[in-house]
Amino acid sequence: MVSVATSSGQAGAPAERRPDLPALTGMRIIAALLVFLGHAVFPLTSGNQNPPTPYGDPGVTQFLMWFFFPGSQIALSFFFILSGFIITWSARPGEPVLAYWRRRVVKIFPNHAVTWALAMILFAGAYTPYWGLPNLFLVNSFSPDPALWGGANMPAWSLGPEMFFYLLFPLLVIPIRKIAENRLWLWTVVTVAAMAALCLITVYVIPDSPTYPGEPQSLPQFWFSYMFPPARLVEFVLGMIVARLVISGRWPRIGVVPVVLFMMVGYAAALVVPAPFNQTLVSAVPFAVAIGSLAVTNIGGTRTVFGSRPMVWLGNVSFAFYLTQSFILFYLFPKVFGQAGYGVVGGTALILGLIAANIVAGWALYTLVEKPAMRRWSGSRRTRAPRGEVREAPSAPAPVPAGSASSTGSID
Repeated sequence: MVSVATSSGQAGAPAERRPDLPALTGMRIIAALLVFLGHAVFPLTSGNQNPPTPYGDPGVTQFLMWFFFPGSQIALSFFFILSGFIITWSARPGEPVLAYWRRRVVKIFPNHAVTWALAMILFAGAYTPYWGLPNLFLVNSFSPDPALWGGANMPAWSLGPEMFFYLLFPLLVIPIRKIAENRLWLWTVVTVAAMAALCLITVYVIPDSPTYPGEPQSLPQFWFSYMFPPARLVEFVLGMIVARLVISGRWPRIGVVPVVLFMMVGYAAALVVPAPFNQTLVSAVPFAVAIGSLAVTNIGGTRTVFGSRPMVWLGNVSFAFYLTQSFILFYLFPKVFGQAGYGVVGGTALILGLIAANIVAGWALYTLVEKPAMRRWSGSRRTRAPRGEVREAPSAPAPVPAGSASSTGSID
């Protein structure tokens, strides 16, 4: 059974439905935009082609790459932590494991299968090995072969770690729910220390060759620290422990302004701290603080800009937005604009237009695929999604989508 131990704290008894957390839904679109911008300022190449760039001035492009690339990496860390939090928060007491797994697969796979097929037909089939099957079944990130990481619908590689987390959740939740409430903070520290240990293993144990073009790490180091699902599991576990802290009523009330400032400090650190420490470690604590604090703020009935209707709507389509970016950046952009680069004003206007186009594409995928699939296959007719899930309105992650089914905290 998938269940999460609760205390008599503010979240109530295990049988109670936990409240929706709209601020966390709204936060998802910010993370998804960071990933998009990291690709948009200098899009990843499709096959062997040189990617078009919005800006004609290489200096502008280099500056924006410096500023947004670390943000796109830590955004995935945010999604992984948020997934652990939301899955734990919205776990249904007594739910059979197979029912839980079905909801998770339905949340992710229909969107993924559609975008995978479109990518293979439109542009990725020519350079994706093994007919794209490792990418389709989300096992490509387990391979150290970079040809598999970026094949098919490139951003979908992160769904492999997400599915790995979802698969292990019924096992992980057993020891985590047994942690005494007065030891939850200690285990939070232990989890962050484990992240630091993984960074040190990457630097001092994983081979530092061959080099990986465009990355400060070697190819094996980048794969281990950034792509390898077991190495990213600790972020998901951190989110689970933060959820238990909130459920038990032990999370302190922290204002939105200090939370935002703390996240800005984490972002700034990611710009100057070397890899692999800037991929997860420097932002993990600020993100955990933001997720726990915004959840407590929602529970207390306080409204925030992150939980406003526009932000929640964007958060609901953020998973689809994440998956459709390849079509906008790697297919539509070069087809329409070729290799053209523009000045600061023109390039910025182009990026804003690309964002708008991607929102439309994400909304279409969300409306035509994600929502119908969740309604039809996420549960039996006798089952009703608890209101305590981060509502789809949706899910996230799917890596946190919610909706009529439980929401996850991922880019999923």
